[in-house]
Amino acid sequence: MEALPKLRRVLAAAALAVAASVVCLVAPAYAATGLHVSGTKIVESGGQPFIMRGINHEHTWFTNQTSSFAAIKATGANTVRVVLSGGRWTANAASDVANVIALCKQNRLICVLEDHDTTGYGEDADAYTLDQAVDYWVSLKSVLQGQEDYVIINIGNEPIGNTNPGQWTSATAAAVSRMRSNGFEHLLMVDAPNWGQDWQHVMRDTAQTVLDADPRHNTVLSIHMYAVFNTAASITSYLDTIAAKGWPLVIGEFGWQFDSGQVDDQTLMAEAVKRGLGYLGWSWAGNNDPILDMTNNFDPTQLTTWGKRIVQGSNGITVTAREAAIFAGTGPTTPPPTGPACTAAYSVTGQWSGGFQGDVKVTAGTAAIHGWTVSLTFPNGQQITQAWGATVTTTGATATARNVSYNGSLTAGASTTFGFLASWAASNGPPTLSCTAV
Repeated sequence: MEALPKLRRVLAAAALAVAASVVCLVAPAYAATGLHVSGTKIVESGGQPFIMRGINHEHTWFTNQTSSFAAIKATGANTVRVVLSGGRWTANAASDVANVIALCKQNRLICVLEDHDTTGYGEDADAYTLDQAVDYWVSLKSVLQGQEDYVIINIGNEPIGNTNPGQWTSATAAAVSRMRSNGFEHLLMVDAPNWGQDWQHVMRDTAQTVLDADPRHNTVLSIHMYAVFNTAASITSYLDTIAAKGWPLVIGEFGWQFDSGQVDDQTLMAEAVKRGLGYLGWSWAGNNDPILDMTNNFDPTQLTTWGKRIVQGSNGITVTAREAAIFAGTGPTTPPPTGPACTAAYSVTGQWSGGFQGDVKVTAGTAAIHGWTVSLTFPNGQQITQAWGATVTTTGATATARNVSYNGSLTAGASTTFGFLASWAASNGPPTLSCTAV
């Protein structure tokens, strides 16, 4: 796990938070290959806006939890931020990273890959430098090239602690420059110092130097919001300042307000939705501080209080996420009909001897719906054994999936997903689908 539990780090940062001055500069940006920055926003290669709505997954410590990708997708998320290590913990080799990318694509998730080795450099003696992080990305270049439509590279997680955070500017600029000189054309993400929370405002005041170091002008800043941002005013002030500078920003990590000293997650999500900013909550499961887990033991049917807030809330993932346009047409779809109706699209996201993982996307027609039921009639004796995002009953060859409390109401044209695990034997043909709505 992490050498220093995240909750301890964020509380320590909050205790040290101080005010800083505001400097107003504007950074121009222009289009690049694949996902890229346009002005202050992220857009896809076709020019479609893309706003991250997603969840962090601690893959490097739980490499066997591959079903989490489908489970995260089932929340409606369009992005997963994946924790990797180049050697501070058991290294994720190129083959593993290639599989992670494949899992993201199978589940129609944009993949933010981050190197966690750099966490707390300068304060944590075990932390790697950003230069070492670039070495790791270079070692993975063969599996990253050509994935610019699907993969964002977060060079180093929380790369500077609270000791000498001013070093962030030159170190991050150098890392960005090295990534480009090594031929990476991906959208790059750079985390703030102070364990990501920037309470001394180094990133807020000097990020123009980092953005200017990218000849492709294709770098987005990432702020991590925990206890430093425990009031609405602290959140809006920081976001207002970055917006005034014309800099692209995402909220790459945040927790929830389980007591008055913690981040005001409700304001954070509402402001992100209002401003069109991406957010990625920390984290699906596996924390040393389990209060930050969104699920109990990676079980998508057991959302915690935090999980329910970020998935089911009025500004949460299910309501506000929109799938990346690059995935359009990757599964069988039917144009949504008029009236209170719905359609269902089925895909197999993983298969092994005797079992497989499926995903169903439910889309409302030209009118809002308040509930849906999907019938799946399997041709080869397949049986659903576990489901998330829907309540499933089975009669003979037909499985009937009904919405759960948080994903039944959809506005016209909106979508949600549910996933399942199932058994198969001689063959695994697709089911016949039908969708009814109320």
